[in-house]
Amino acid sequence: MAAHAPINGTMGQGGVGVEDGNMAIISKIHQALEVVHNPYSSNDARKDAQLFLEDVKNDEKSSLYGYHLANDKAQSPVVRHYALSLLENVIKHKWGEYPEEQTEALRGCVLELAQNISGDDPAYLRSKIAVLWVEIAKRSWAAEWMDMDALLVRLWQVPNSTVHKELVLSILEMLSDDIFNGDDPVVAVREGVLSKASVEIFTPAAVLVDTFPNREAGPDVRCGDEGWLARITNLLSQCLSGDIQHNVELRSCAIRALAVLYSLMPWVVPTAATATECVPVMCEGLRAPYIEVQKASLEAMHSLYNRTAFVDKEFLDLVVPLYGRRYVDLFRQLVEWSVVDPEDIDNDKYQFSKKLSELISFLGTYMDRRFNVLPNDPDRIDFQGFLNLLLSITQSQSLVVSIPVLVTWTRLLNNRALGPNIADLPAIIGPLLECCSSRLVRYESLPEDTQDPTFQLLLEDTDTIPERHAFLGNYRRYSSQVIENIVRLKMTDAMEHILGQAENVLQHLYDGGQAFNMASYSKTSEPVLRVDAQATVIEAALKGLNKWRGATPEEQMEISLSENMESWYNRLLAMKFEDPLIRKRLLQLLVAFSTTALNKKPSCMLKVLEHILVTWPATQPEYRVYSDAIKELQAESMVELQRLAINMPDELLDVYDQIEAKVNEMIASGTLDEKRQISYQTFLFTIIHRSSRLHDDKTAKTKMLQRFIDPVVAQWQDDRLKQTLSSYEGFCELMALDKAQSFLARMQMQNISDWGSVELDAEGRALQAELEDRLTMLPLRSTKSFLTCSVDDQIYPGDGLFEIACALWENGFPAILPDLLKFLSHAHASHVPNNWTGLPSEMRSIVDRVLTDRFWQAGISEGTKDEFYARVLDKKHTLEGLASTIRGSIRFVRESCYAIIYVMSQMNQQFYGFGELPGPLAHALLADSFSLSAHQLINVLNLIRHLVHGCPVQWRDQFLPPLLAACFQQMDTRINSEWMQLDQQQAVKAEGDTLTEEMKAESILRQLTHASVMMVAGFLDPALKNTSMRARSSEKMEDLSGWPTLREFCLTHSSIVEPLLIFCTHALRWRDSRCCSVVLKVFRSIILDFATAELNQILPEGGKQKPPDGATIPPSTAAVVREYICSDVMKACITSIHEPYFVELQKDFAYFIATIVLAYKIHTTTARDVLVSLPNMKETEVDNAIEYMCRKGATPRVQRTVILQLLGDLKGVSVSEMGKLSKSIGVPISKPSSAKKPSRSKMAQQFMTAPAPNESTSRTGGDQDGNADNLEGVANLFDS
Repeated sequence: MAAHAPINGTMGQGGVGVEDGNMAIISKIHQALEVVHNPYSSNDARKDAQLFLEDVKNDEKSSLYGYHLANDKAQSPVVRHYALSLLENVIKHKWGEYPEEQTEALRGCVLELAQNISGDDPAYLRSKIAVLWVEIAKRSWAAEWMDMDALLVRLWQVPNSTVHKELVLSILEMLSDDIFNGDDPVVAVREGVLSKASVEIFTPAAVLVDTFPNREAGPDVRCGDEGWLARITNLLSQCLSGDIQHNVELRSCAIRALAVLYSLMPWVVPTAATATECVPVMCEGLRAPYIEVQKASLEAMHSLYNRTAFVDKEFLDLVVPLYGRRYVDLFRQLVEWSVVDPEDIDNDKYQFSKKLSELISFLGTYMDRRFNVLPNDPDRIDFQGFLNLLLSITQSQSLVVSIPVLVTWTRLLNNRALGPNIADLPAIIGPLLECCSSRLVRYESLPEDTQDPTFQLLLEDTDTIPERHAFLGNYRRYSSQVIENIVRLKMTDAMEHILGQAENVLQHLYDGGQAFNMASYSKTSEPVLRVDAQATVIEAALKGLNKWRGATPEEQMEISLSENMESWYNRLLAMKFEDPLIRKRLLQLLVAFSTTALNKKPSCMLKVLEHILVTWPATQPEYRVYSDAIKELQAESMVELQRLAINMPDELLDVYDQIEAKVNEMIASGTLDEKRQISYQTFLFTIIHRSSRLHDDKTAKTKMLQRFIDPVVAQWQDDRLKQTLSSYEGFCELMALDKAQSFLARMQMQNISDWGSVELDAEGRALQAELEDRLTMLPLRSTKSFLTCSVDDQIYPGDGLFEIACALWENGFPAILPDLLKFLSHAHASHVPNNWTGLPSEMRSIVDRVLTDRFWQAGISEGTKDEFYARVLDKKHTLEGLASTIRGSIRFVRESCYAIIYVMSQMNQQFYGFGELPGPLAHALLADSFSLSAHQLINVLNLIRHLVHGCPVQWRDQFLPPLLAACFQQMDTRINSEWMQLDQQQAVKAEGDTLTEEMKAESILRQLTHASVMMVAGFLDPALKNTSMRARSSEKMEDLSGWPTLREFCLTHSSIVEPLLIFCTHALRWRDSRCCSVVLKVFRSIILDFATAELNQILPEGGKQKPPDGATIPPSTAAVVREYICSDVMKACITSIHEPYFVELQKDFAYFIATIVLAYKIHTTTARDVLVSLPNMKETEVDNAIEYMCRKGATPRVQRTVILQLLGDLKGVSVSEMGKLSKSIGVPISKPSSAKKPSRSKMAQQFMTAPAPNESTSRTGGDQDGNADNLEGVANLFDS
């Protein structure tokens, strides 16, 4: 190698000058390292030695020591590794301070170390030298260092040296990762130059000329025309052609080469991949007789075909060859080879099969997207062979292996050209239908000891119960879509098969098993699960039937199909089962058939109607689980009755008189409870309301409906009710809560630890019955039911049905609303212990326990969900059961009020135009909300969200300010206090039941936090336009364009924006990364609303934002908000950056801080002053950073990088980074054990997430003692 100038005067001359004092330091380094690595050293001695080794890094001669020790092969590997860390520290932290002569000398030292490596050097030393090379390249390559590529080629060509090739491969891999995938601040500043230089040296010169003929000449950095992609591919081919199974060097080189390809494939020019023929070589790697090489090959191919933007030519060159028989056979062999035994899983094979499934799914997705350019050439494309490959993967015992290809099937079958071709292949479509049908069983309900291979692998693949539920929900959804498409494409054959299979299952449901037994009844018995699976298949088939009908099928074919389905329907109706849940599921099927497939045959609907009206199974109190299932069947009967009325009102109108007579007869008998009576009345109401035959005479229709509504409104006009609701004491008397308090006091329940162990006496049972009976005397259920029937999701403003609903309730709202709000206020007040005046003061601590809802949480609660409900039922007549009845009464009132208010709001002006409503509504909802539990408060927030979004623009000024101001104040106070309490709890170890309760509380708090921040994000969404939530075609956008958007409305009202900003600022400190990320996005979106248009001259293109047109923020308000953001919000961000918990959000925090500094730079220096006030922060550093961010062309990535560098000494260190610290004083941390469970791919993780994501229930934010985050000094960060 060429000679290089010395650093510190001597480095380039080997060991010359390393003497006297220098040798003394080197001797001390040896001693310190020996102390550190000696297991018998005392803690104090080891600590002193570590401090000394860290201090050496700050020595001005540290590079001299580093080079001398690293280049001396006589030194131990521990010493040489430490020496390399000294050089790394110099490069990373002092490079910018060195003159060119010294940086050149330092580079020469690293080049010399690279040249001198040998196979005797430990791998981690060679890897460290590669790191040094890359760190220098990131700082000087394609600038003052132009011959790097030539030097790499020279190393590559060292004769008979595998280690030099591996070193080059390591350097190339790290360069690619850091430049294109990393987040290194140094790279961010030089991103353009480095990325262009990388493309230059990796891509063959001919490819660059052909692909980019008008390309501007890049930096002159390449050596030769071949390019590294070709060199690496040739090396890999040579390795694979050798004895890779037994030759360690070949194997190691191949794996290293594949690792580089894995890094290159996401960004390399696709034509370069074609020109170098790297895909056939990677496919050869899949055939290698060594699993690690196979896995590396698969990873590299996965990274290439995960790209989604191939143009037609690239698709033909890179993808189409893999549809050929040769590669399809290869993939099929690999699928068969990678099958694992659920009893003894080979992790390498299993991970390979998962990744292979994803790769094949990519190829299938490309077939769907590019089918129009797919060659019609059987010699090039083995179409049926590829489909058989997809089918075999779908049939895998592992659902996780199966699901990527299952999604691909939904795409292929939906393709207008591909779908019919696939459907004409019985060998494919039949087994696929059978597979998807068999997978619709509810695996989550199977016992844990089930020996089914699919279930065993499912347990292996899912870490938590919520994750398992989410995954299975996704799998069922995709399976149903496949069934739906198969039915659409092959209607007659598919429907005949599905219905025949279901009938066979029902006829032989109990064959070979135990007969039905009430005493041992289970809601998840095998017969119940089998029937549920068949019903789910049929429901998917009915969706396919509806789509098939939409394509105007042949009339004769439809008639024949309808006759067959009617015959099947009648046979199903005739079947008799004792199991309530089976009867419930079959009832749902009967109604679904009568309202969809057989909707042209009213006689079928009338049969199921008669079945519902005359069939009312009785409960068996001695069999509690069975009786609970009977109640589910009864409730479902009422739901299905309403479904019939909504879907077939005209057909029901023909027999309305008979139905009404039957209903009146049952009501007169006195055998109906309140729920059932109201359900029958709303059924009659809906028939009249929805019937199209009565649309022409709205007056007559309204008159017919009014007779249902008038008795409901009359209940609210009762003077006795008004008098009772005038005080909280009256409310307690109305609900029998006064008697409940007296009973609790007499029982001295504060002295009983296990309420479930104390049976109720006769008085207690009578009280329990009275509490339940009092609810039937309230007007809440009937009001909610009739309101819901009047306006639902299918009725919109402008519709005749909507006008009728408004007319029906026009006079009722003024009578209902005042007392409805009193009901709600009293229900919320019941959660305040001091309002329980019937209890002595020393007993009021039990109020929280009485009103705390019991609920089962997956992954936290003990036992299964069914076991939880069984325990609840068993304690019905204990003190715990009485407490449940009390809270159930209050919950009924509370949630009924929410539902009524929500439905009322659907009527727009009739609700929002009520001038006296906003203040009392805000008070009723929020005055005592602090005493509600976290999950109860979520319901309040959901209601408020609906009310705000649904408010017509003309009523916002009147309606929203008092509601939103109170909402944000209460949310902030409540949630912030809960997070503070949680932090205190986690500082103390908890065990057993205490830990379980804390985990439940944390899980619910995270749900509440998420609900609140998503509500705020919805209100401030820049994309949200002025459209009513209830608008359809009747409400035009242009009619509302002159009004401020909801976002502008919130930001221009100081009474709203002040508590909103305080809430968001506190949210930046709550240890919930998902919510914190949302709030950061919200903040970034509103920054420019409080600035001026001049900012567009400063911010990059991505940061520019159009100022609001519909509203103007008062200058005084804008100034105050800017100061608050520059001070309080900035400090919250900086404090969070300091904590390890937020390490994954550091980039987001940094970008936000940069946005604040730049956006308000011309208005105030507060943000700058906050940065200057930080410990050890130099004023010049801050000013230079701001100046750099203001440069033209400074991207958000560059701005973020500048802030991260500025705050480098304050940043928290993630737990994963903490393990790396030992590398500075000796050998690196060993690689994780192969026994550790492999991490999931991005696709696999997506399948583990429900469409509406659930927060993990695990404890987060610290280690077991809650003290993982060292916050020492944080409180004083801003003292100045």
